[in-house]
Amino acid sequence: MPVKIPDQLPSIHVLENENIFVMTKYRAMHQDIRPLRLLILNLMPTKIVTETQLLRKLSNSPLQVEIEFLQMLSYTSKNVDPEHLESFYTTFDDIRENHYDGMIITGAPVENMEFEDVVYWNELCEIMQWTSTNVHSTLHICWGAQAGLYYHYGIAKHQLASKCSGLFKHTVLKPRSPFFRGFDDEFYMPHSRYTEVLENDILKVPELELLSVSNEAGVFALKSQDNRRMFITGHPEYDGDTLALEYFRDLEKGLSVDIPKNYFPEDDPTATPLVCWRAHAQLMYSNWLNYYVYQSTPYDIEKIGSEQMGGQ
Repeated sequence: MPVKIPDQLPSIHVLENENIFVMTKYRAMHQDIRPLRLLILNLMPTKIVTETQLLRKLSNSPLQVEIEFLQMLSYTSKNVDPEHLESFYTTFDDIRENHYDGMIITGAPVENMEFEDVVYWNELCEIMQWTSTNVHSTLHICWGAQAGLYYHYGIAKHQLASKCSGLFKHTVLKPRSPFFRGFDDEFYMPHSRYTEVLENDILKVPELELLSVSNEAGVFALKSQDNRRMFITGHPEYDGDTLALEYFRDLEKGLSVDIPKNYFPEDDPTATPLVCWRAHAQLMYSNWLNYYVYQSTPYDIEKIGSEQMGGQ
């Protein structure tokens, strides 16, 4: 899907150099179709890096996807140029009357805090409630998934003995699910988190369906039975060096962290990691857009939120 993004967004040059199909606003205006409207609530401190990672995964299929970026009004990011936020991000007050085909809520480095202690928690709860009426399908990632499961279904997160960081093997529990259509029986995905949600807690909620787990990393993917909410506890969008950068950053901070598992060849941090999750990550995002957004969203965008969904 060619992603339609602002002409001056820094990510556009990176993506074009990677031969990824990016559609400028000018070109998109000359196509007589309704693009999918996608909202990304970017809670990560490294805004531009996360933008680029997600845009890679949302690109390269025949349809238009019109991207908007959302920031929290109740919190000011300290790791990005204010001019970048002013130029490319909107706030909830500006878009609360809008309707979107899809939305992504990213992770955030606040896992060790109680949800209610996060400074923007009340605003995030308002946004998550708003998705029930104004967004056709919402994809929650890592802490965003834990936050969504806690808010919508009362599922608590649990502290891990040590950080879950590395590349882990997963199995698909629901092979017929369109979310994992085209996947191998086993696949690898990156994880980077201090907390987890438990499989037993999920299985107690009839509105949820568990889709994929890892023997080492635990729950990976689940969704609501009506397909309106998808939850991913890992980071399929990560670049090849993201876990390495996080590991060296934590060491520089003096934190006691283990080498990311199954990531560096022979556990040698000086070696270049071998990327073995890129294809499955691309397929996962494409499946979400195709089966849970494009093929079921109303053509009249104002009807989003009132439609009945369902399926596999």
